[in-house]
Amino acid sequence: MTEFKPLVFSGVQPTGNLHLGNYLGAIRKFVALQENNDCIYCVVDLHALTAQLVHEDMATQIRSITAAFLAAGIDPKKHIVFNQSQVPQHAELAWIFNCVARIGWMNRMTQFKDKAGKDREQASLGLYAYPSLMAADILVYRATHVPVGEDQKQHLELARDIAMKFNMDFAEKIRPTGLGIDIKVGDEPVHAYFPMVEPLIDGPAPRVMSLKDGTKKMSKSDPSDLSRINLMDDQDAISKKIRKAKTDPDALPSETEGLKGRPEADNLVGIFAALADKSKADVLSEFGGQQFSVFKPALIDLAVEVLAPINAEMRRLMEDPGHIDAVLRDGGERARTRAEKTMNEVRDIIGFVR
Repeated sequence: MTEFKPLVFSGVQPTGNLHLGNYLGAIRKFVALQENNDCIYCVVDLHALTAQLVHEDMATQIRSITAAFLAAGIDPKKHIVFNQSQVPQHAELAWIFNCVARIGWMNRMTQFKDKAGKDREQASLGLYAYPSLMAADILVYRATHVPVGEDQKQHLELARDIAMKFNMDFAEKIRPTGLGIDIKVGDEPVHAYFPMVEPLIDGPAPRVMSLKDGTKKMSKSDPSDLSRINLMDDQDAISKKIRKAKTDPDALPSETEGLKGRPEADNLVGIFAALADKSKADVLSEFGGQQFSVFKPALIDLAVEVLAPINAEMRRLMEDPGHIDAVLRDGGERARTRAEKTMNEVRDIIGFVR
């Protein structure tokens, strides 16, 4: 049975400063995946409108995310780096997927409930429908794998549902065109145009929590800058934030079981593990029984060692916006070529006249 050609796609919104959670949960994975995969990495500026319609300086935010991609080690020549609004095929496919997706599916999306809050009637239609655009972002390239955090896994499941419904609804039109391939979904063979995308979720710190509250995710929108380590923070800022990070009075346990019920300890150990490419168990074998007065300085040294080169390269790149824009233009042209091939085939499958 034929398989879809492996392709990795993911994106980051240009809203606020990138922080350690973005780096450990996403960008560092992007860098590792490019070694053995065809990768497309996107600054999803259309998605940014769902959080805030009017931005003071969207262009700077887009360049900042791009600078982080490049500073972390993503190669824009071997792979594709671009901003979403340069490729209108994303929005075109999203409209088709709006007509494929069911209201019941969208109503189950917990991210909308969390972000809309109590005043759901005042939330934008874009916020409600953005998982459909996310599915289009991925499937307009017929991507097979997406590195995501646990909080986005539900949206990947929606993308699979949309892909499957499209494949089933247009099965009789896909097969004669020769555009689809035979895949297995469970034990059932299906002739599919779109792949069943798989999430890539791994690592000791897939979800980095706030330095001020270990029960909340590290966030750009948290009013306290002490809650997060920004990628643009210098050595002094990193040191200050880790020293002030919330902890408890007990020593670190010797085994991971001892982290249960200690969210702040668990978070700091997870951050250390991720930065050092170790497991939490490895970290505790070294620091178990030690107080945070010993552990925090070691974490500061490690964080500065890992993040300082990225910080310096981001600052250098941001001083040359013309270079960043050239990277995005080149990536946009290459992305449009791929996306238009998909859309031409989708238009034929649907039966549009072109």
